[in-house]
Amino acid sequence: MTVLDVGTSKVAALIALVGGSAGGGEPRVIGVGQRVCHGVRRGLVADMEKTEAAVRAAVDQAERNAQVQAGTVYVNMSAGGLKSEVETVEIDIGGHRIADADMATLLAAGRARIDPGSRTVLHAQPALYAVDGTFVASPVGFHADRLGMDIHIVTAETPPIRNLDLAVRSAHLGVNTMVASPAASSLAVLAAEERELGVALVEIGAGVTNLAVHMMGQLVGVASIAMGAGDITNDIASAFATRRSHAERLKTLYGAAITAQKDNHDLIEIPPISDDEAAETVRVSRAQIIGVVRHRLDLLFTEIAARLPQLGFVGPQARQIVLTGGGAEIKSIADFAQGSLGRNVRIGRPRGLTGLPDAQSGPAFATLAGLVLFAAEDRPDLFHAKVAGGTARVAPKTGGRLQQMVDKLRSSL
Repeated sequence: MTVLDVGTSKVAALIALVGGSAGGGEPRVIGVGQRVCHGVRRGLVADMEKTEAAVRAAVDQAERNAQVQAGTVYVNMSAGGLKSEVETVEIDIGGHRIADADMATLLAAGRARIDPGSRTVLHAQPALYAVDGTFVASPVGFHADRLGMDIHIVTAETPPIRNLDLAVRSAHLGVNTMVASPAASSLAVLAAEERELGVALVEIGAGVTNLAVHMMGQLVGVASIAMGAGDITNDIASAFATRRSHAERLKTLYGAAITAQKDNHDLIEIPPISDDEAAETVRVSRAQIIGVVRHRLDLLFTEIAARLPQLGFVGPQARQIVLTGGGAEIKSIADFAQGSLGRNVRIGRPRGLTGLPDAQSGPAFATLAGLVLFAAEDRPDLFHAKVAGGTARVAPKTGGRLQQMVDKLRSSL
């Protein structure tokens, strides 16, 4: 399989062997490719030709490494106003034993309940099943009067999805599925027990920061913030009148989220933005660079702190944050986030793949690895798959237990 991470700063492609082709076990990476991308802004395609060229180059590199040709790809969607909701459906069983036919009826009823309006559904996956109000992993075989299901639906604005789809297809690739970036990254960096106890993923990309809240082992809410690590680069370039390429290097080498005493004495040379030979090189303390970084992080984490409660991330189960994405590589950002959000914070790096090169094993490649895991799981999708089922009396929309729990947490604010 081939996966494609189209981001604001880069396009990365990965080819992996999954299942029988790899002999079982974890997916095995056989080819990777990466190219700088200048055609995407805030996660949205802004220049079709530049985006297509970056996609083509990244996939070509991965194909050469793997010595295979890519046909269709799984692609991430990191912007487009990602939103999520939990829809609930319940049918009458009449006390008999639940069979596969009843599950087909339930899935068909769930599919009929989904109405995205003018938006496009990225995922519509069963989150929890309930038998007479009690959660079960698999309802088949139980006797019950009522069979229910909570469906987690992720949607995005339609034009950005169509533009990204066009850019990928223009590179002579078919689009298998589009996957919300935070949903993919969660699979790569979160432990199963974290998702069970309650955790929020904060994926800091170059142009967009995505949030994904998990409870009871399920993804229950996503949101996106139009701010990212690229804004820190722009802030440094503006503050010290230097080029973005120089600012990115300064951020990587000298930037940090926390200042040490010696930073006031370390002087850093800032190359001028002009090519004029008479232009003088400016020298600033490392503490000044860190000050610019911290100012942007203050703005970002203030916004994150406001969004998390809206997703129901409050209370005793809201104590764990996992940072990932390229912005998570900023020095000491976990300590900064812990102080800003008042929760336990760790850095999430991709896992679950065999043969992932060291260059692609950092937080910046969590989405890329997660796309492989998403494809390997082959989760059912109620909206895009053809669902066949009989008719049954569907209970009114009262909200499943998962939705009731999230609503109760939100109302406690």
